Amino acid sequence: MLKIVQMKLNKNSIIYLLVFVAFQGFSQEILTKKEALEIALEKNFGIKIANNNLEVAKNNTSIFNTRYLPTATLNSGADYRTNNQKIVFTDPQTGNDSERVGNGVVTKNYNASMGLNYTIFDGLGRKYNYKQLKETYNLTEIQARETIENTYLQLFTLYFQIARLSENTNNLKEALGISKKRLKRAKYQYDYGQSTKLEMLNAEVDVNNDSISLITAQQQLSNAKRGLNVVLGVEKDVNYVVETQVDFNKMLVFGELEQKTLANNSLLKQNEQNIAISEFNIKINKANYFPSLNFNASYGFNRTENENLVNPFGARLITSDGLNAGVTLSWNIFDGGTTKTRVANAKIALENQEILLEQQKVTIKNTLKNTWENYNNQLFILKAQEQNVLTTQNNFDRTQERFKLGQVTSIEFRQAQINLINAKTAYNNAKFDAKLIELQLLQLSGDILNVTF
Repeated sequence: MLKIVQMKLNKNSIIYLLVFVAFQGFSQEILTKKEALEIALEKNFGIKIANNNLEVAKNNTSIFNTRYLPTATLNSGADYRTNNQKIVFTDPQTGNDSERVGNGVVTKNYNASMGLNYTIFDGLGRKYNYKQLKETYNLTEIQARETIENTYLQLFTLYFQIARLSENTNNLKEALGISKKRLKRAKYQYDYGQSTKLEMLNAEVDVNNDSISLITAQQQLSNAKRGLNVVLGVEKDVNYVVETQVDFNKMLVFGELEQKTLANNSLLKQNEQNIAISEFNIKINKANYFPSLNFNASYGFNRTENENLVNPFGARLITSDGLNAGVTLSWNIFDGGTTKTRVANAKIALENQEILLEQQKVTIKNTLKNTWENYNNQLFILKAQEQNVLTTQNNFDRTQERFKLGQVTSIEFRQAQINLINAKTAYNNAKFDAKLIELQLLQLSGDILNVTF
């Protein structure tokens, strides 16, 4: 009867355990690479700022910021005056003087005018300014692309760091489980007098060390997930898992990467845009050598009311209105050399931009070569570490069997276990390091935004 009850309890325990494990599995959300990328593109703070900067640059290229449209002004006013006046009259026949005094003489004045101004010609300054603004917009667009590229790389650096720590944590959990079984075995052997207490104490120390390593790895994993949340721009619970599968791009060819880098690299494209902006800056400054032609027109209305006149011959009401128009030609023949200095400095700035572009090309080509060699070396290391895992796993399995038979010491068993953990950790590091270097190559060549997962 007792055995039947135990069987029922064991069966119920197994069912409960399966339900609990399933619940735990469903409680952890899987954050795929694609989902993480979509969230970052929508929520990342840096990308939001870059998009706002792009909107500002777009506004600057509007016709409302090019000086091609005329300007119109409307003015109006009212004036009220009250004065004490004294007027002396001289009779031309008699030569006698007479005076007229008025206190509180009121005068009211109303006026309104509307003016229109338009620059017909300004030495082509606004034309080149408009083209410069368009090049500035293109520069801002490239800067926004660079921000997104950097966000891609930062995102996947943290994502693969989480994947790396997740696999390392699983390895440490597995190692801790093995160490606990060893401790249990050592306690049984000690209780039955088959081993010394030293063996049991060594096993306890190894369990404690493995527990500490696991707790440390779990803390690092939680910190990495919080770091990823910052890049994603969201407040997300850290109870999620990531994909650990890594696929490598086997179609990479150095020659093609080099061509794409020189044509599409964000830093080089920005330097090229700076050169174009500097070229237009020279033309804008040269526009000051030419005359400017402006058209202006205005319509005005004026009304003056004199309520109390000291002078009997004065008008009590005066009104006037009319249209005025004209053209103004101005030419600054000599400005003390200011324009000449600005043009000369603009040419030097252009030369500096061209030098900087050549320097960037040399630097980026060198970086590309170093990264390419590093990538190939890392792929070789990955294959070697993969073989090391197979070898150390085989060695550990055999050592474990021999340990159970009492043919090897606990120290030898522990060393085999440590070798396996180190081999798996080195393999994980090599795998994710190689993938990150691959992404660096794609960033240099301007292809990182075309990565699909």
